[in-house]
Amino acid sequence: MKHPFYTDPAVTLYQGEALATLQGLPDGAVEALVTDPPYSSGGFTRGDRNQDPGDKYVQDGTGITRPSFTGDNRDGRSWCYWCALWLSECARIVKPGGYALMFTDWRMLPLATDALQAAGWLWRGIIAWDKGLGARAPHKGYFRHQCEYIVWGTRGMCAAATHAGPFAGCYRVPVLQSDKHHMTGKPTALMGALLECIPPGATVLDPFAGSGTTLVASAASGRRAIGVEMESEYCRITVDRLRQIGAQPELAGVATPQDSSKQAPIGATATP
Repeated sequence: MKHPFYTDPAVTLYQGEALATLQGLPDGAVEALVTDPPYSSGGFTRGDRNQDPGDKYVQDGTGITRPSFTGDNRDGRSWCYWCALWLSECARIVKPGGYALMFTDWRMLPLATDALQAAGWLWRGIIAWDKGLGARAPHKGYFRHQCEYIVWGTRGMCAAATHAGPFAGCYRVPVLQSDKHHMTGKPTALMGALLECIPPGATVLDPFAGSGTTLVASAASGRRAIGVEMESEYCRITVDRLRQIGAQPELAGVATPQDSSKQAPIGATATP
């Protein structure tokens, strides 16, 4: 297992390919998986999917200032197989009863539910993320692509929560450019809301950390996180964001973190 790109008492970030890095993490190391993998979507044909993410997902020109990313050009069958591989590793790393929350869009939703179940998770349902009426449509004859989805399940039984809940099945959270650090980045407030399913102090795994929004929301809400990201530029963006909330937690857009000064660095739990 390689050394972390970054570690502090709340967050450990590894730079590397997701599946290979996950294979080095120990069994039962975390309480939940919350991740936003590449969708390999953005079109009806193989040619559409093979476009650069900036051409597929960015329509207003603002994304060209953000780094691109790789791994977003698989066809449906290979994407489903690949997801089943890394979701299987995550099922080993998440403790029994732990959650899996995986983002996807309308095109890949059926395959995402298949992959989750093939990997051994119990599929529990779908959460909708309503982006609001600012969501685009190709022309006036279309229904807006207004929602993305979170496929969720558990590793075995879903225990009754004592710290919070029940949790919303639909979240309406707008995309703010000031809070978007990745071409396909999700709002920090949305990630913070989804993390309410696990108790404060628990550890979250995100093998597709991107610009670090899951890690930032975890640290800022008194939780801990292990992240993996392949792109070095996004690793640096993540570290900058974590250092910023270390001084000013309110910038994360979620609750102020609890004192973690007495917690041991979690990097040690992920290193053999």
